[in-house]
Amino acid sequence: MKAAARTKTPRKPGPKNASSNSLKDPVGVYCRLRPVIVPEQECCIKVINTTTVQVHPPDGYRLGRNGEYKEVQYSFKEVFNIGATQRHVFDVVARPLVDDLIHGKNGLLFTYGVTGSGKTHTMTGSPGDGGLLPRSLDMIFNSIVTLQAKRYVFKLDDKNGVEVQCDVDALLERQKREAFQIPKTPSGKRQVDPEIADMINVQDNCKVEEVDEDNVYSVFVSYIEIYNNYIYDLLDESPFDPIKPKLPQSRILREDQNHNMYVAGCTEVEVKSTEEAFEVFWRGQKKRRIANTQLNRESSRSHSVFLIKLAQAPLDANGDNVLQDRELITLSQLSLVDLAGSERTNRTKAEGNRLREAGNINQSLMTLRACIEALRENQTYGTNKMVPYRDSKLTHLFKNYFDGEGKVRMIVCVNPKAEDYDESLQVLRFAELTQEVEVARPAEKPVCGLIPGRRFRNQAFREELSRQLELRGGPIDGDREQSVTEMLLQNLPPMPSCELLDINDDQTLPRLIEVLEKRHRIRQMLSEEFTKNVLSVKGMVQELDSSIVSKENYAQIKMAERDKMISAQKTEIERLEKKAKTLEYKIDILEKTTTIYEEEKRNLQQELENKSQKLQRQVSDKRRLEARLQGMVTETTMKWEKECERRVAAKQLEMQNKLWVKDEKLKQLKAIVTEPKSSKPERPSREKDREKALQRSLSPPPIPNALPVRLRHRRSRSAGERWVDHKPASNVQTETVMQPHVPHAITVAAANEKALAKCDKYMLTHQELASDGEIETKLIKGDVYKTRGGGQAVQFTEIETLKQESPTGRKRRSSPSSPPLPDEATESEWTDVETRCSVAVEMKAGSHLGPGYQHHAQPKRRKP
Repeated sequence: MKAAARTKTPRKPGPKNASSNSLKDPVGVYCRLRPVIVPEQECCIKVINTTTVQVHPPDGYRLGRNGEYKEVQYSFKEVFNIGATQRHVFDVVARPLVDDLIHGKNGLLFTYGVTGSGKTHTMTGSPGDGGLLPRSLDMIFNSIVTLQAKRYVFKLDDKNGVEVQCDVDALLERQKREAFQIPKTPSGKRQVDPEIADMINVQDNCKVEEVDEDNVYSVFVSYIEIYNNYIYDLLDESPFDPIKPKLPQSRILREDQNHNMYVAGCTEVEVKSTEEAFEVFWRGQKKRRIANTQLNRESSRSHSVFLIKLAQAPLDANGDNVLQDRELITLSQLSLVDLAGSERTNRTKAEGNRLREAGNINQSLMTLRACIEALRENQTYGTNKMVPYRDSKLTHLFKNYFDGEGKVRMIVCVNPKAEDYDESLQVLRFAELTQEVEVARPAEKPVCGLIPGRRFRNQAFREELSRQLELRGGPIDGDREQSVTEMLLQNLPPMPSCELLDINDDQTLPRLIEVLEKRHRIRQMLSEEFTKNVLSVKGMVQELDSSIVSKENYAQIKMAERDKMISAQKTEIERLEKKAKTLEYKIDILEKTTTIYEEEKRNLQQELENKSQKLQRQVSDKRRLEARLQGMVTETTMKWEKECERRVAAKQLEMQNKLWVKDEKLKQLKAIVTEPKSSKPERPSREKDREKALQRSLSPPPIPNALPVRLRHRRSRSAGERWVDHKPASNVQTETVMQPHVPHAITVAAANEKALAKCDKYMLTHQELASDGEIETKLIKGDVYKTRGGGQAVQFTEIETLKQESPTGRKRRSSPSSPPLPDEATESEWTDVETRCSVAVEMKAGSHLGPGYQHHAQPKRRKP
């Protein structure tokens, strides 16, 4: 009896990293639409082509969103329309996974979508139209129907491995189970349950084209469910105690020596036909938790996982027994997952246990989304973000698939009715992003190195040998050339008769001795020839071995060179991929920067246009101001010319008056000299002298049409407008004749927004100390404008200055007894009046005593 051997799953030891393998495949995501129940029902999903669907909000949704209408398109590897058959979906999605399973590779297929979108129908099917699961089982058994090992030749252990037993051990195991009557699988001769007979009656007869015929295969199935984040075995047949019923025992996840996750203590059943496998599935399906909700009459309340394990091992060189080399035994796995549907409690009206179930379902699906997002971010941006596999039993169980242990396929099932618009939108968005995650291709299974086709070649040899033995040495083939050994056997002398009828017979024994001696000599010759042939064959075998060794060495050298070249190419590809990712990341940053700069450019262009318009307005205002100033300059020039003419005329008149006074004096002197001494000159009256002196002492005549001085407040030039009169509290009250006064003005001590909002003019009374020590009052005027922000701004336009001057010195008469001469008196009166008068100056900002200058003076009256 041979010892049992253990084998490992076809995975490399140690934790996997998807980046270590340069060959990667994206997660294949497919979309399938469920047919609507009512033909007139409103739909929100439309198929554009074989890879794109379009989602548009329903009418009620648009009315609830202020009339906004936005259509979104999502692309997938393939979109199955409402009329797609189960056969078409299987051929596109599941058939490549079954092909990989036969060739020793793992696969994961799961259905995802909103509750009531057709996930369970896609996976299981309906009577007369089986889904992906029964069709996958049928394809597996159609491919290995004549290549299956006997029951219990492969034996799974409790550490996610498999043991290979010899035929004797397998026979003992079968007899033991039959004796104790503990069949773990339904008998293949039993009648199939009518409830599932139509589901497994698949007439497609699909099978894998290239199957290794030199291997033997065994199929094991198990069925679990993840309910409220606990794992339960649906095939567990523990005895039911009606007195003390026990709750089902949850299973735990463990990690084997190759860092692969598996369910410890899960029931794994060996099956030999499609009917037997599906009957095991249906037995567990009856235990699965379902419930009635507002959205689905039979809503799945748990995630179901149907595991199909295929163990295969090569035959020996004779094609009779299974090789028990653990390195040559392969265990592949196909996981078919039916996820529970995501749902909103406000629509399902869930309460109590249903509410708790919905919360756990949504939480596990959110963890799946988080893992996909983390994987996508790590692969896109080269980050090393931790993927939260352990946050949920669902993601923790299948973490090896996303780390490079097999292909991953997802079917997104959507219901196009308008009521599921929000949920379908979230599902399609997540499914489209899942396609960006890449999974490394699994390693190829080891090659045994034996001659292919040995099973059927040895079978044909045994059949031919049996036929030849039945013929008992007859001609095997007349046309075939006979060998030397056959010719010698045919030329042996026949045996004489050995019967002794007479006691005196002395010829029979000598003839018999002679024939036996000839046969002995021929035997020796054949033995010698056989020895020579053995030596010759041994030499040929040695030469062949040396040739094979040399060829193997040469092949190993070439393979080492190829491995180095491949590793170098892989390194280069990884470097280029990292560089491409870096460049893509830089391109994204540059695109975002370009968008920011374009936005800033548009803002600057808008600001430039605004400033250009403002500058044009300022230029036009400047031109108008220049025209206005040109007119004022012309007017001022004319006024100054007239003023000069008037002053010249006044000077001439003054000089003429002085000449006349001198002439009068000369006449009086002449009269005094010529008249007799007794007579006295007649003195003119005081009034006449005063009148003449007044004429000579007056300052130059004022400007024609000048207003006389009045002791009242001067009216502002803008009296027709609304003003803000800003008088700070620190100002000093002056007692000048001219005081600024604006009627109907709002007087404030500090400027405020409320006062400015009511007026369109602004005046600030500012006082400062002049260079001569006197107080100088400035009236700063401006216009009030409204700003874009809703406030007010003041633009200053002109300044008026009010200045008070005090005389610095006075000319006094030396003695009252010596009256001055008339002209001297006149000059003294003019000086006295000038030093005693009050002077008021009014001018515009920037002018230097221009035409606006007015000098008003009143002479001081002299005492008689």
